[in-house]
Amino acid sequence: MQATEIGRRGFILILSSPSGAGKTTLTRAVAGDPRWGLDLSISVTTRQRRPSEIDGKHYNFIDREAFDALRAADNLLEWAEVHGNFYGTPRRPVEKVLGAGRDMIFDIDYQGTRQVRAKLTQDVVTVFILPPSLAELRQRLERRAEDSSETIEKRLANARVEIQRWSEYDYVIVNDDLDDAFRSLEGILVAERLKRERRTGLTSFVEGLLAEPN
Repeated sequence: MQATEIGRRGFILILSSPSGAGKTTLTRAVAGDPRWGLDLSISVTTRQRRPSEIDGKHYNFIDREAFDALRAADNLLEWAEVHGNFYGTPRRPVEKVLGAGRDMIFDIDYQGTRQVRAKLTQDVVTVFILPPSLAELRQRLERRAEDSSETIEKRLANARVEIQRWSEYDYVIVNDDLDDAFRSLEGILVAERLKRERRTGLTSFVEGLLAEPN
């Protein structure tokens, strides 16, 4: 039997975590899974590209002047300064995806999450990713081998500040096993897509049911 298609409004799924806790890995994994059909939000940033990163795929790398121009024109849905660098989400691609009834996933910090939630409250679902311990977080940052010792210490100090924001989020996942964390994220997607207020086609579907003869 063919699955019944019921129209719904798209939403923004935001993942946040301290650097190294797994939000980027989980974001790429679920965005790359065709079963979920998620659009990935690509942020702009003024920081230097890491050797493993591809411009236009992981971030759009721009200079400070270009970033300031986007911000001045109100063309950023959110922006933040993190570790001395600037990050932001261009507004137009997001509005286009939501207007088409599709879902978009964001990999942003708590500052950006607050801004997006303030502007698009009904269409935002937030998830905070916690590390199992700060010792494990340090090991992950060191294994990544992309930051200096000084930068790692700065990220760990900032992690303590970011972790305190966990209670601002709708869902919290402790990422001690990546496969388990991914399954938890899939469960969130299923539940949010079934929410009554998001399923705009339910009214006409139910009216059709009631119009059928016994």
